[in-house]
Amino acid sequence: MTKSVVVIGAGINGAATSLWLLRAGHQVTLLDPNPPGTGASYGNAGLLAQWSVLPQNTPELWKDLPKLLLSSNSALFAKWKDMPSQMPWLMRFLANATPKQTDHAFSALTYLLTDAADQHKSLAQNTPARAAIHASDLAYLYKSKEGFDADAKSWAAKQKAGFVPELVMGPDVQDYDPLISSKYSCLAIIKNQGHIDQPGTYVANLVAAFCAQGGQFLQTAAQDIGTEKGQHTVHTTNGPITCDAVVITAGIYSKQMMEKLGLSIPMQAERGYHVIYKNASHLPRTPMMMAGKFGVTPMGNDLRVAGTVELGKITSRASNAPVEYLKSYIKDAFPTLSSQTTEEWIGYRPTPSDSLPLIGRLNRSGIYTCFGHQHIGLTGGAKSGRIVADLISGKTPNADLSAFDPNRFS
Repeated sequence: MTKSVVVIGAGINGAATSLWLLRAGHQVTLLDPNPPGTGASYGNAGLLAQWSVLPQNTPELWKDLPKLLLSSNSALFAKWKDMPSQMPWLMRFLANATPKQTDHAFSALTYLLTDAADQHKSLAQNTPARAAIHASDLAYLYKSKEGFDADAKSWAAKQKAGFVPELVMGPDVQDYDPLISSKYSCLAIIKNQGHIDQPGTYVANLVAAFCAQGGQFLQTAAQDIGTEKGQHTVHTTNGPITCDAVVITAGIYSKQMMEKLGLSIPMQAERGYHVIYKNASHLPRTPMMMAGKFGVTPMGNDLRVAGTVELGKITSRASNAPVEYLKSYIKDAFPTLSSQTTEEWIGYRPTPSDSLPLIGRLNRSGIYTCFGHQHIGLTGGAKSGRIVADLISGKTPNADLSAFDPNRFS
C-alpha cells in the first residue's frame, strides 16, 4: 500500500531510508535545513567498519576512562567547562559498560554491520554514488606486537564476527608500505573490506538519485510533528506537510525532535575531528586504523585522517588539541608525508548511552526512528534505512530488532 512519508534529516540514514522507501513504491519527501550529506556524514573516515562490532562502552572503560582523559597520548578529549552538563549521560554510558550489555550490543552490531559493503552496493546500484564504493583491505598499525596483544579483547570480538587478521611483522611492514616509519613493526590486516570515497559527496549523490527517480528533497527545517486521526503533520519553516508516516533521521538533532514527542533520549554528541592532507605527496597502500584510535583513508589525491572523541556541547567552539593530536600521530607514522595544504573539520556523532542506534517504530504510531549510530553511521546507514523502509512497507525483517527498539528509553 502506497504511503506518503516524510524523512527528517539528509545524512546517510535519511538518504538510505528515502531511497529504499521510494523503491518500495512510496511517496517520499526528504527534509533538511542544510544540503544533503553536510552533517556528520560529511567528515567521517569513509571506512565501512564491518568489524566494529564492540560498543564504545566495554567493561574496561571503568578503569581506562581517567587515564584516557588525562593522558597527552590519548584520542579522548574533553571540554572541561562543558562536563557538568555531560555527566548525566556519561554516568548512564558507564552504567552500560558491563559484560552482559557488551555481549548484547555485540550481537546487535554483528547483525547490523557485517554485511555493510554489500548493503551499500545494493543501495547505490545504478546510481552515480556506486563509483564511490571501493573494495580494500584494512590495516591496523602498531609500533610493536605488544600493541596488538594489548587489543586482544577487541580482536577476539572481531574474530568471533568472522574477521581474522593476517599479521605482518618487523621490516616486512615497510616492505608492505614504504610510507610507514621504521618505528612501526606490526600490521594486522583484515582482508576484503571496503571504504567510501568522499562520503559527503556519496550521500549527496544518493539524494540526487532519489530526486531523479521521483522523490522530493526540500531544504527546510522540521520544527514539530503533530498527529490527528492517524495522520501526521510535519511543521516546517516553509509550512506544514501532511503524511502517513514520519522517519526521524536527524543525527544528534533527533534528540530535540524526540523531546517534542515527549521522549527523553540519553544521547550526547561525541565531537569528532578530521584533517585532510590535500594533494598528499604519498598515500598509504590501503586504509588504516592507527592502533585502533582513528582512521586513515586515501581519497583521490588526498589523505583523510579522522577520529578522536571530544566530550562537550555542540555549541562550543572547536578545539586545537584533537587536530594537533592527529597531525602529530601522522607525522610520527608517515615521516616523509607532505601536502599542499590541510583542511580541518569538526562534526557531532550521536551516541546513545548504550552505544546502540534507535531503529524502529515509536509505539503504535506512524513515527519511526533511524538515528544514534555513534561511530558507525556510514557503515550501518544503508542497512538501517532498509530496515525502516521494510517496516513501513509492512515487511517483517527476519531478525530480532529489539536491541534497536526506540521505545527502550520510554
